[in-house]
Amino acid sequence: MTRRVPVFDRRRSGVLLPMSGIPAALGRGGRACIDWLAQAGFSVWQILPAGPVGPDGSPYWVRSDCAGNAAFIDLAELPDPRAPIGSDFLAAASPWLEDYALFEALTRAHGGTPFWHWPPELRDRDPKALAGAREALADDVTRIEREQYAFWVQWHRLREHALERGVRLFGDLPFYVGPSSVETWAHRELFQLKPTGEPAVVGGVPPDYFSELGQLWGNPAYDWQAMRRSDFSWWLTRVRVQLARLDLLRIDHFRALAAYWAVPAGAADARGGAWLSSPGGELLQRLRDEFSDLPLVAEDLGVITDDVLALKNGFGLPGMRVLQFGFDGDPANPHVPYLYERECVAYTGTHDNDTTLGWYSSLDPDSAQRVDSYLHLRPGDMPEGLILAALGSVARLAIIPAQDLLGLGSEARFNTPGTQSGNWAWRLPPGALTPQLAQHYARLNDIFGRA
Repeated sequence: MTRRVPVFDRRRSGVLLPMSGIPAALGRGGRACIDWLAQAGFSVWQILPAGPVGPDGSPYWVRSDCAGNAAFIDLAELPDPRAPIGSDFLAAASPWLEDYALFEALTRAHGGTPFWHWPPELRDRDPKALAGAREALADDVTRIEREQYAFWVQWHRLREHALERGVRLFGDLPFYVGPSSVETWAHRELFQLKPTGEPAVVGGVPPDYFSELGQLWGNPAYDWQAMRRSDFSWWLTRVRVQLARLDLLRIDHFRALAAYWAVPAGAADARGGAWLSSPGGELLQRLRDEFSDLPLVAEDLGVITDDVLALKNGFGLPGMRVLQFGFDGDPANPHVPYLYERECVAYTGTHDNDTTLGWYSSLDPDSAQRVDSYLHLRPGDMPEGLILAALGSVARLAIIPAQDLLGLGSEARFNTPGTQSGNWAWRLPPGALTPQLAQHYARLNDIFGRA
């Protein structure tokens, strides 16, 4: 098992670059990225969730919490197909592999339809029907299991490559799972679902910075009482799998551990939801009991109330600060750089923001003037002006999206919250990570004590 190493032990910087943005991410493409990061003085590679996705490509709509996205596998570096699947992998994957492989095989056999449209005996997991399906789909099941074995082997090789070059892997845990996922199919009792398995209550957020109608994600909400009764075992498994792959893990939508926005399924938008309490303190304590060195970052963006802050601070979790949010003129805005805490992660923007160049170009004159005055900008200084502010901040970890490193505009935006199309498609241009760019950032990382 690859060892996990600390990230907040000193000032560091990193790059946010989803694995979907590079070819052969778990093989040649990933190693080349890590080599460039090391040359440029970056010691953290932040990725988005790496689970299998649905047709829209969203990494926050995963079909399994524990399985890996086969699209990241380097097909030129597959394990020997004649050799048996490794016993270490089978032991590590025993809580989820059998269910996932059958779920995927059944989904493909039914043309990709959600499991609640399958025949009732398969939808409801009748043991005799599952045994028959496993036999009938044996070739597909075996192929999916070998696919996951290849993902596991290549991930651990990539992780060792990163550690040898002083680069840490910083991952992301989606708060929710996709509606038709192996999680909802195999653990129906842990979610708020209709008798058919369709979501009864879905997650999202009320109207906010990103959307006047709020965000209606469609992910099924948890049944937190059922989670309690099982001693949060499902959460323990999902976190254990991620911590075996990563050095640092961001909990997406952390505020839902204090209270979550619950919207009746079928609602037109998220405005008709309500805040309902979650047992986040109990869950975090259970995780801490299980994993003594719990390396978590709280995604504490959006509507952050005192109970959310109490939860984050009570467990000593670093939060996030986003420079693009810091120039609204409010001196108490926690995203304005002079209010940053040392134990936080500073970003120019996240995967949900426009690129820094696109954001700056769209500012109203007053906001643009505040940015220019604060950062002492001259024409043409963006996005580097904001990058320097992140690298020069007191935050122990500064993360720069790859699009900002390259000075790209809105055409390179990765995701626009509240929209249903045109997202998750950006790819790193071939040859973009040049030696000259590495030399430039190596100098900046050295100047700001992050090399």
